[in-house]
Amino acid sequence: MKEKFKLTPLEKSWVLYDIGNSAFILLVSTLIPIYFNALAGAANVNEDMYLSYWGYAGSIATICVAIIGPICGTLADRKFKKPIFLFCAALGILGCSALGLATGWLAFLVIFVIAKVGYSSSLVFYDSMLPEVSDESRMDKVSSIGYAFGYIGSVIPFVLCLILVLMHDSFGISMGTAMTCAFLVTAAWWALCTLPLLKGYKQTAYVATEKTPLGDTFRQLARTFREAKKEKHIFLYMIAFFFFIDGVYTIIDMATAYGAALGLDTTGLLLALLLTQIVAFPCSILFGRLSAKYDTGLLIKVCIAAYTGITLFAVFLCTQWQFWVLATAVGMFQGGIQALSRSYLGKIIPAERSGEFYGLMDICGKGASFMGTTMVALVSQLTAGITIHVFGLELQNENIAVSILMVLFAIGFILFSKADKLNKARISV
Repeated sequence: MKEKFKLTPLEKSWVLYDIGNSAFILLVSTLIPIYFNALAGAANVNEDMYLSYWGYAGSIATICVAIIGPICGTLADRKFKKPIFLFCAALGILGCSALGLATGWLAFLVIFVIAKVGYSSSLVFYDSMLPEVSDESRMDKVSSIGYAFGYIGSVIPFVLCLILVLMHDSFGISMGTAMTCAFLVTAAWWALCTLPLLKGYKQTAYVATEKTPLGDTFRQLARTFREAKKEKHIFLYMIAFFFFIDGVYTIIDMATAYGAALGLDTTGLLLALLLTQIVAFPCSILFGRLSAKYDTGLLIKVCIAAYTGITLFAVFLCTQWQFWVLATAVGMFQGGIQALSRSYLGKIIPAERSGEFYGLMDICGKGASFMGTTMVALVSQLTAGITIHVFGLELQNENIAVSILMVLFAIGFILFSKADKLNKARISV
């Protein structure tokens, strides 16, 4: 009889951080863009520009992380992983807490960028811990469980935040006060879920530190780039990841803003995205189990193909029920593609240099997210006020902007197929 899969105490503390930070990213995907729209509306900002400004803010945050991510990664491999991880997580948590202090839309975006940079930077270190907290045979399952429980665990503080915001009148508080409470609740949840990892994790894989660690960091970063180019299966995977994760992150970051820009009901959008989290929980677990029976590369290709179809559906999205279908479909594949992409890299790189390579992965992931949100924002801005009719449907500028993501998924699929083929050939030798 096959023994039941159980997480070790260290793996549990690693998964718990996913549960904590996912509460913040769920807020970013739901309430935060809606609150930003309210602040922008109060300042008489043109409604057609809401999606563009939100997209630009996300792009600035990802540019910052794309620049500092690989530096953080090489520092992590110099036995500095834990303290710098703590700094980045604290920056994100404090930034989340401070969002309620902003009274204008521009100040709100500035604080949001700071919080997002802290969150994203912490993930460079968090992801690079995976080869240390688990072994190669368990990585797919542990990574999938992390995302799965991140999705379902983040629902707990989110439901409380949702009650505060949607029923603020019943509590005798303003919308602004309710949102401030929501930011504080999310930050507290994130902080509490971080503590076990800080207590239990000890860095075991690292490279020797020279007398000038910062200078050595830049030299090692250059060496990592050169070596990644020599290892063609890693290099191609990074480029493929750049393209296909672009669409995934862009959909996550802009889903609510997209629906709101199309004029869909706000409460309906929030409940639909709550459904995404609930659906993502069992589906992420499922992909973890499937990885034990089927090739990880095949499963990633299935997810990319599914996201291509999801994007095509989003282009023709006009009604509330279609957004619910979209939210369900995203939930089915979101956790799978993120978890398997993370563990796939962990299998093809040396554990003692995981920080460097996950830093490069972060360049690709965050650089792609910058490209995706910027492209959607630019197309939305350039086509503001334009509508076209296709198959009897009236498509707005936002619908047109989303279509660009299909091209990126297609490129990602082709490149990943080549990288996976090279990796299999390398293993078989």
